[in-house]
Amino acid sequence: MKLLRHGPAGAEKPGILAEDGTIRDLISVVGDIAGDVLSDAGLEAIRKADLTTLPIVAPGTRLGPCVAGTGKFICIGLNYSDHAAETGATVPPEPIIFMKATSAIVGPNDPILIPRGSVKTDWEVELAIVIGTKAKYVTEDQAMAHVAGYCVANDVSERAFQSERSGQWTKGKSCDNFGQLGPWLVTRDEVADPQDLPMWLTVNGKTMQDGSTKTMVYGVKYLVSYLSQFMTLHPGDVISTGTPPGVGLGMKPPQFLKAGDVVELGIEGLGQQRQDVIADPA
Repeated sequence: MKLLRHGPAGAEKPGILAEDGTIRDLISVVGDIAGDVLSDAGLEAIRKADLTTLPIVAPGTRLGPCVAGTGKFICIGLNYSDHAAETGATVPPEPIIFMKATSAIVGPNDPILIPRGSVKTDWEVELAIVIGTKAKYVTEDQAMAHVAGYCVANDVSERAFQSERSGQWTKGKSCDNFGQLGPWLVTRDEVADPQDLPMWLTVNGKTMQDGSTKTMVYGVKYLVSYLSQFMTLHPGDVISTGTPPGVGLGMKPPQFLKAGDVVELGIEGLGQQRQDVIADPA
């Protein structure tokens, strides 16, 4: 299934992409795409719904983040061997973990906001894992049972804030509108192999990233198991698994986003996003 959330920011309702290409409203079936709804039992209840009886959402309606109730937005750094190479870094012996504030989460087509004082806002197409059931101290063999599904994420990053302002990476990762998720949460049964997904990103129509999850150093099963050794993963938690090469920081000379740019990105089978880049109006 391809689950989604539609409507104004802060007032989104659950929905599903039907086989006929229409978006159907799920509010009569589930309260939101969150919590127990993300469990196997919750997803099965949606599968049993007769979509032909559900209201059609008007074309052009805004799409919100494809999951609600996210308590943790966990990111993995330097998790693609070819991306590590382009930045001159070595592949870490264990996953690099950092947090992105959940307040950064927005819909897939909501704009990228250039923060006040930013000079190095960058793009990163990433595969995101959405947790479906509580996971604590799980093995790799058990990991997939705790995954609800996957979505496209843009891990927007301000490199000067991230690396030149002291402290941890979080400050360069957590600005408003730095975490586009969606358009859909694609349930795990529809993704045959999360380690074989082509992914891409363009800026103003020019291809910047053209990679595959094949080059991930630490895969989905490993990451879910690994993270569960340090913290309990809860339904709705998001794990953004790293980016392939082609980020602005890795270019010679580096290239960063500016107001007026248009960013488009996608992952095969998971849909695509489009973002206008604007100066933060706040």
